[in-house]
Amino acid sequence: MTLNDLYATILARKTADPSSSWTAQLLAKGPEKCAEKFGEEAIEAIIEAIKGDREKLTSEAADVLYHLLVMLASQDVPLQDVLDTLAARQSQSGLAEKASR
Repeated sequence: MTLNDLYATILARKTADPSSSWTAQLLAKGPEKCAEKFGEEAIEAIIEAIKGDREKLTSEAADVLYHLLVMLASQDVPLQDVLDTLAARQSQSGLAEKASR
């Protein structure tokens, strides 16, 4: 499964009955709850990275990616827009890109 596949599944859940899907439940709670869950998962990933537990970090990283996509969907931000932004940044050094912001 690619991120595009996962994002398509998440988008399909936007109209699903919240009682039938965790993703639909999150999306029904609105962008604030989606952002909160993303933040929680990011913190959990940071903790596992600091601990050095690769297996738990891998699991938490998957949660972070999922919740990032849910947050994007809650705000109607296409994943392709994010990927396009990353692609555009590849044409310059990280230091130059940072300096341009």
